[in-house]
Amino acid sequence: MIRDQVLYTTDDLDELEQQPENRDRLLELIYGELHEKVPTEKHGLLAGLFFTFLFLFAEPRKLGYPSIEARHKLPGDKHNARMPDVSFRRATTPLVTRGAVPKMPDLAIEIQSPTDTPRQMREKAAYYLQNGSEIVWLVYPRLRRVEVCTRDENGTMQIQTLGSSDVLTGGAVLPGFTLALREIFDRDILK
Repeated sequence: MIRDQVLYTTDDLDELEQQPENRDRLLELIYGELHEKVPTEKHGLLAGLFFTFLFLFAEPRKLGYPSIEARHKLPGDKHNARMPDVSFRRATTPLVTRGAVPKMPDLAIEIQSPTDTPRQMREKAAYYLQNGSEIVWLVYPRLRRVEVCTRDENGTMQIQTLGSSDVLTGGAVLPGFTLALREIFDRDILK
């Protein structure tokens, strides 16, 4: 968090980002608190791998837009501007070229940082799911595990835990997409 006991708005965030000293910072607004993302090299490599697999599947099929660290915010929510590590949005509207995507991604991927607790990770997933995301993948590199979070017909978050010997699927968001998690976790560079 940047400053204690001050609730920021998305307008404040936009203003902060225009200041020259902040232009290269990855700032995220979570319930009015400003957070700076400072990914490690390993974190970036994992995000890049997930992005690559999504891109190689979705792009030739024109299914949508995978991205890394793209900001998403809902119109009318002045206290949240979320930046999933990797996101995917169906190609139902044109690619956003300026500002935040005005909706939550259809698929959000959050990769655990050393300071993230499982509870914090699940809180992020709950926010995405409550605000329009259909699937959230929570990636736990040290545990070599992914939690697939969805909502049931009652709106309750459901969590399926997959290990490195399991296969991740794209569900209705990415029909036909599969990723053997060993393709992520069994790389020598990540051990």
